[in-house]
Amino acid sequence: MKIIKRTGWILLVILVLIQFIHPAKNIQAGVQPNHITTAYPATAAVTDILQKACYDCHSNNTVYPWYANIQPVAWWLNHHVVEGKRELNFSEFMQYRIRKQYKKLDECIDEINEGEMPLSSYTLIHKNAVLSKEQKQTLINWLEGIRQQIAATNPPDSLIIPKKHT
Repeated sequence: MKIIKRTGWILLVILVLIQFIHPAKNIQAGVQPNHITTAYPATAAVTDILQKACYDCHSNNTVYPWYANIQPVAWWLNHHVVEGKRELNFSEFMQYRIRKQYKKLDECIDEINEGEMPLSSYTLIHKNAVLSKEQKQTLINWLEGIRQQIAATNPPDSLIIPKKHT
């Protein structure tokens, strides 16, 4: 019984101590010159969809819920945001090579069509991020419009990512 009590106290102390260790927050103030909407303006409807369903994980501006201040939840959220931004960052989109932009737009369309984005783990807590069929189509139309613009202004071979030889 003493061992269980001692272990409980140790775990409690560790839990309290880790509350003082926080990852840096993903918040960038001001105009972001490489944001996708600087080159490809979005309607109010598209902007609303992006803000509520995409930007927390795929931009340099995350809106953090209250529980993001509690460890180890903050570490888990931070990891999720870092991974999301590694995959696609709308705030840095214009820094991508044109072929990567084209491919990322295609991947976005596929993931939205397949119901993989936004993630179900995200929409479980963020009910406003659940997209209706019409919202999905609005977003897909905008993404497809950008792909068409890119295709119309670039040679076709510049849009293909070469396969890596192994």
